[in-house]
Amino acid sequence: MRHVRIKNKNNNKNMRWNTLRVTAAGFFGVIFLGALLLYLPISNREPIAFADAMFTSVTSVCVTGLVTITPATQFTLFGKVVLLILIQIGGLGVIACAALFFLLLRRRITLRERVVLQEAYGAQRLGGIVGMVKKVIIGTLAVEGGGAVLYAFQFVPEYGALRGIWYSVFHAISAFCNAGIDILGDNSLASYVTNPVINVTTILLIILSGIGFTVWFDVLDNIRESVRREDGMGRYFPRLKLHTKLAVVTTLILIAAGTVFIFFAEYQNPDTIGNMNLGHKLQASVFQSVTTRTAGFYTVPQGALHTESKLFCSILMFIGGSPGGTAGGVKTTTLAMLFLACLTFVRGGNDTECMGRRISVANFRTGFCVVMVAFTVFITGTIAVLFIEPDSIPLADIIYETASAVGTVGLTADLTPHLCRTSQVILMIMMYIGRLGPLSLVLTFAGKTHPRDKIRSLPQEQIMVG
Repeated sequence: MRHVRIKNKNNNKNMRWNTLRVTAAGFFGVIFLGALLLYLPISNREPIAFADAMFTSVTSVCVTGLVTITPATQFTLFGKVVLLILIQIGGLGVIACAALFFLLLRRRITLRERVVLQEAYGAQRLGGIVGMVKKVIIGTLAVEGGGAVLYAFQFVPEYGALRGIWYSVFHAISAFCNAGIDILGDNSLASYVTNPVINVTTILLIILSGIGFTVWFDVLDNIRESVRREDGMGRYFPRLKLHTKLAVVTTLILIAAGTVFIFFAEYQNPDTIGNMNLGHKLQASVFQSVTTRTAGFYTVPQGALHTESKLFCSILMFIGGSPGGTAGGVKTTTLAMLFLACLTFVRGGNDTECMGRRISVANFRTGFCVVMVAFTVFITGTIAVLFIEPDSIPLADIIYETASAVGTVGLTADLTPHLCRTSQVILMIMMYIGRLGPLSLVLTFAGKTHPRDKIRSLPQEQIMVG
């Protein structure tokens, strides 16, 4: 029996590595194909360098939003359609899109492919994994469709029926996938800073996608359970899974904290929100707080933000959204878990506890690895860009770009287009790692048994810390 268990562990380990390779290769393949399509003359109104086409493909598939060109003026309708497809694939994920392709062809998904889907989504059991993918795809299309309808109330009267509908669909998908790429011009949504329709629709799409599909299903299942039991909403929150509670509570706290900070830090800045009335200042602050959670759209000039605002937003970008959605970053639940672990230690406890539940040590180790590796990538990329670029570029601006890249956010302090090609390559690598990072780390480390864990004969010794 002992040999059987070890064999099963090895099989799980190999499957995780196989899933990681399939995901990494799939994203790279889509990126390269997208770059070739965006490089074609039919995609461009004027010639484009292949480096710019590759950067645009990377930022689209990695749903980041940093650009070296202006998509609205650079690409033709064909190029913009290619851009939209790349964003949708990047948002849903290569594996989910492949599963959708098989379902459309009515091809049976094999057991091995189901296991890959299970590992990719971090599902606890194999049963119902195909049904879950179907719900993810249907839910995505439904929310994007709803967002397009809301956008249409502004874009159709402004641009006419055909162009207005096209703009509505494009920006709904871009917002839901947290890409932040627009085809309106070179100032994102800045011309709509006081428009409640554009602001509220974009905020809702960003939050719904960034909270994660797992939270969706848990919330909906518990709503149905509450209706079935007819016990009202009093026992609704306690029945939610711990993951859902942490994701929702942490998201609300971060949005509120970001709003308050931006509101007071930029209150008198005439280049951002200083000249607005109180209501518009609050609206712009909420939008800025939400969009830093990996969306990439902006309504106030990012380069004009005060230095303290840029640094605070960089922290929000590094944290990102919640797992199981389209957002990047180290994730809200990871931050909450590490904070709870620290709080437990300060109180003299041993187990990380939250809302009547105990978080496993393995879970904590995985979260710690995610943060450490992401932070290492962030610091390494920042130092590399600082080494390459001239000293005249402010440190806060470079930190803003690299945090945006590794968090797959897309906000820019008006710097990315002006960086040299080597620095842009560094940003591309950071975007690629940021899109794969949390997933690859979980697949690599979660549940992986170290050989030393089987041998308890090593002597234990303490080292000094702090």
